[in-house]
Amino acid sequence: MKKLFFFAALCLIGMTAKAQQNLNWGQDPQVVSPDVHADNSVTFNLIAPEAQKVQITGDFLPTQKIKIENYGEYDAPGVVDLVKDDKGVWSFTTAALKPELYTYNMIVDGVKIIDPLNVYNIRDINNLFSVLLIGGDARTDLYKVNKVAHGTVSKVWYESPTAGLSRRLTVYTPAGYETSGKEYPVLYLLHGIGGDENAWSELGRAAQILDNLIAQGKAEPMLVVMTNGNISQEACPGETSEGFKVPTMMLPKTMEGSFETAFPDVVNFIEKTYRVKKDKAHRAIAGLSMGGFHSLFISINNPDTFGYVGLFSAAVDQQQNTTDGGFPNIYADRNQKIDNLFNKNPKLFWIGIGKTDFLIKNNNDLRAYLDSKNHKYTYLETDGGHIWRNWRIYLSEFTPLLFK
Repeated sequence: MKKLFFFAALCLIGMTAKAQQNLNWGQDPQVVSPDVHADNSVTFNLIAPEAQKVQITGDFLPTQKIKIENYGEYDAPGVVDLVKDDKGVWSFTTAALKPELYTYNMIVDGVKIIDPLNVYNIRDINNLFSVLLIGGDARTDLYKVNKVAHGTVSKVWYESPTAGLSRRLTVYTPAGYETSGKEYPVLYLLHGIGGDENAWSELGRAAQILDNLIAQGKAEPMLVVMTNGNISQEACPGETSEGFKVPTMMLPKTMEGSFETAFPDVVNFIEKTYRVKKDKAHRAIAGLSMGGFHSLFISINNPDTFGYVGLFSAAVDQQQNTTDGGFPNIYADRNQKIDNLFNKNPKLFWIGIGKTDFLIKNNNDLRAYLDSKNHKYTYLETDGGHIWRNWRIYLSEFTPLLFK
């Protein structure tokens, strides 16, 4: 019996040692990536002694121009080479970086990968990016998990009779919701094309932004309902009955009226399930890109529903034609519907876009119409293009203006 116990112990020790070996395989504990220095410069390292060429691409690098058919040019992250030392470690050190949440990839002999020495990565549609957060200013510190009271982020399924599907939402409830007994206002927050109900909570840092703004007294405690704007989907890829389906931007029924038509199912579910205030003065809707497009048309087709509207780099004028070459009724008479919305005195109509965003002309055309009718709106123009860095700024600027 003692021999059997001794043998089992040896096997366990051997298995543990092998597991530890596997955890450290191919890594030198003295090689760190990313390595943030005191001056906020960052060194990226990759152990790849057999590689012929290693590069890095990220939004901390100077941009390069990329053309999109029918839209023109937009800014894409630049690419730089890493340098190999005599130990097979490739390295690149940036200049001092401004505080920001950055994303990046390594490129090894033409193959784009996440940084194997960085455990923090995130999915955006069908791409994986490594993530780096440099704090140090008031705005970027909103993106951090700070020592404040935290809200709850839930993945919630609801029935959509209009879509004929069970679908999923991400719902943020503010700190204290579970015990307060109070009713709260609601922000419905919509993602861009190819995104899903995880986009704003993961890429957009929505929970961190709300936690911090509420804790600072700059934003009212509110629910934030983050929808899946792809009405043909139950939920984000890999978390539905379709299994591990490859994410794609090329989805049916994105901007042809189906999502807008089904949106009352979301509002009805939230107002039956959560303690929320059920009037126009306590409902807001906002979204980025495709979500900004949806926010525009949902609000102008329901002028008595939302008192606050936010368009973040909105893809206005991008609606899909019907089979007969026209537009669905929900997109018809847009300007007349805008006039009707403003005649009902929304508390806030907010537009934000980057100076080099490929959608800026569409937004300027919308603003020109609003100006021609003396419709009051708030406008923020930032540096950069169609990027999450801007959309986090817009959420940070928009939410403090709500429900005052």
